[in-house]
Amino acid sequence: MTEVRQEPFGQIPGQGFVELWTLRSRTVSVQLLSLGCAITSIWCRDRSGQLGDIVLGFDSLRGYLNNTRYFGAVVGRVANRIAGGKFAVDGKEYQLAINNGPNALHGGLRGFDKAIWATQAADGGVKLTLTSPDGDEGYPGELKASVTYTLEGDTLSIQYHACSSQTTPINMTNHSYFNLAGQGAPDIYDHVVSITADAFLPVDDTMIPTGEVRAVDGTPFDLRSPVLIGPRLRDAPGPGFDHNFCLRSPGEPRAERRCARVHHPASGRLLEVSTTQPGVQFYTANFLDGTARGKGGATYPKHSAFCLETQNWPDAVNKPQFPDALLRPGEEYSHTTRFTFSAV
Repeated sequence: MTEVRQEPFGQIPGQGFVELWTLRSRTVSVQLLSLGCAITSIWCRDRSGQLGDIVLGFDSLRGYLNNTRYFGAVVGRVANRIAGGKFAVDGKEYQLAINNGPNALHGGLRGFDKAIWATQAADGGVKLTLTSPDGDEGYPGELKASVTYTLEGDTLSIQYHACSSQTTPINMTNHSYFNLAGQGAPDIYDHVVSITADAFLPVDDTMIPTGEVRAVDGTPFDLRSPVLIGPRLRDAPGPGFDHNFCLRSPGEPRAERRCARVHHPASGRLLEVSTTQPGVQFYTANFLDGTARGKGGATYPKHSAFCLETQNWPDAVNKPQFPDALLRPGEEYSHTTRFTFSAV
């Protein structure tokens, strides 16, 4: 049985009140905000039974209002990068705000992470809803979106749904930063990761996929067997991993499958991720720099966390050979991701 509780978290002048929701099972506790659907804490046990908070975040609403690294938030309409902030639908070109080098990132200047979502209790969790108007951040069509978090035992499930009045790209994901040693631990070098992907997407110097789908064989991206993150980061290109791992080929039937497993041997904590999405972005917090003051006064330096962002392939709206990223009127966007927490 999951306990579900709601309480006030603060007010944003001119925007409204922000709620804090707590989901608590016998083994796991999750807290999240109506602001950006942001997960603010996940408490789970290590092998000795001690509880620890394993996601980065802030103690106050002020921190989340200045959340430039998307800690815990749901990002959209389109997560990840769109090249040049441009795409075309039905022969019409759209220009989005440029907010990441020459590209658009995570929905724009005021994406879903900056909106206050409406909330209602659900069985074992909470359902959050948002209407994004036609033209919001440059995207076509009125989009009605929902994100439902449910906690059952050791597993947190996130279900995403949306429908649109016009054809629009969409690619929603959660952007939680994990450190299984506990938030505030200095790095993730002692974590062991595996990702069940036979291919990844190489990127250019602005982190846009080149269009090639490359086999992981013989590359630092071969994470099919468990790999210690610290030594592998020394082999990774650039400052670390920030790449899409391909979980299924374009056109392959959608089915939920386990995509990633991260283990922290010192504490015994284990995170397993499954998803219906065709990709997962493995990001090793390369751009954290220690300037953000997090929970309990913690600083978050480079490589102090990892993200596993289940999603469609980046820039798919501009690459027809990638899985389809368009939502059309009369269709429903729907996908599920599950995070399971245990200790071994």
